[in-house]
Amino acid sequence: MRQAKTGWKWAVALFSLLLTLLIWRQGLQESFDRPSVAPKISLMQAEMAVSASSSLPETIQDVFLGLEPQKKLYQALSDIPLDQIEDRQRLLLAVLEESENEKKLILKNGFNDKNFETVRRYILDKQKVNELDEFPEFDDIELDPLLYQISCFNLGFTDEKCIDKKYNSRSALKLLTSQLLPFFASFLGCILLIRYAFIFLRKKNIPWPEVIAPPLSLIDMVLLISGGFVVIGEVVFPALIIPIADLLFNNLSSPLKESLRVFIGYFSMTIAPLFIIRYQLMGLVPSGIEGGWLQWKIKPIKEGIFKSISGWLMVMPLVLLIGWLMNEIIGDQGGSNPLLELVLGSDEFIPLFLLLITTVVLAPVFEELVFRGILLPVLVSKVGKISGVLLSALIFALAHLSVGELPPLFVLGIGLALMRLSSGRLFPCALMHSLWNGVTFISLLLVA
Repeated sequence: MRQAKTGWKWAVALFSLLLTLLIWRQGLQESFDRPSVAPKISLMQAEMAVSASSSLPETIQDVFLGLEPQKKLYQALSDIPLDQIEDRQRLLLAVLEESENEKKLILKNGFNDKNFETVRRYILDKQKVNELDEFPEFDDIELDPLLYQISCFNLGFTDEKCIDKKYNSRSALKLLTSQLLPFFASFLGCILLIRYAFIFLRKKNIPWPEVIAPPLSLIDMVLLISGGFVVIGEVVFPALIIPIADLLFNNLSSPLKESLRVFIGYFSMTIAPLFIIRYQLMGLVPSGIEGGWLQWKIKPIKEGIFKSISGWLMVMPLVLLIGWLMNEIIGDQGGSNPLLELVLGSDEFIPLFLLLITTVVLAPVFEELVFRGILLPVLVSKVGKISGVLLSALIFALAHLSVGELPPLFVLGIGLALMRLSSGRLFPCALMHSLWNGVTFISLLLVA
């Protein structure tokens, strides 16, 4: 009877593993075709730099804005093919274009938006008369402050008429925050890394707690990751639930509809792995093990918070470094998480709140439970600490199905695994993961 049960598990595990390899191969290949958010973020940062230039002191402009932010914005817009450029971007490009012939070419086709068309007519009129006597006041035309400022200024009007000082001050504050936050975090992280390296070399590091793993086999892990997380969680359940959600929310506006789709899709992905974990642990009694097999051990809370912040600071410079190296060596490989695009394109509270809950609560808690709560301890007990950390981090990175994000996620996975082993708790890992996602989310909002 036991041999039959074991044979059944082997068959299902191997079948699931084969499907997982095919799914991951297909997903990684498709990630090359997914657009990267990097060019969009660079363009938004260039726009923010132009807005902030009038509010920042000249002594620090070179540090935070670089040289000639308008030229950087023009270059970023010029890199977009004209058949792919959006109307607002095309109008901005036309305003910044110095060549009159190129300007005419860019504005050859009109705009559906009447406000854009108004600016277009003023630009073409200026080519004929060289100097304009009037331009609508900001309250008389529906343009965002940056587009109005650049259009007004480049048509020959004064800063007093063109510049919205409050908007530019807010842009300066957001720009400083978005640049200083990762800088100071990386700086503190480097200090902590040097400190821990010094402690390690002097062999004065505190011994790590004993790794307590549930008595599960590698076959159980294949069933959990391949069968539950990938095949059922990423393919089967979303394929069944997402179409129903699309029918229910078909009449909703795009940002809300897409955010609900992401929220429900991710929630459905958690069902099968959580059910498998419950089934695998159901008959196992963790006698004398504090916190049970998962070892969440939320208390003491202060210590957990301190550890999570320290871990986040230390992993920050390493992830940024590997991301920068990959971009320098290979270039932008595309394949950004579609959720990033949704955050950049949403400006309504409810869609952003749903994306925030998915990113900062659902994803960290669920992924830590699977990858650092079950998978990592079992792998460490079977193949050792170093191999267990590297293998669990690799599986964690591959599960996100993005070639471009795979190296940084691999480094992040190593950091989270080391946090789990060094603390003997799962709570700091979930908090560290949540902090990472939360800061990324806030950074995107600042840019957007």
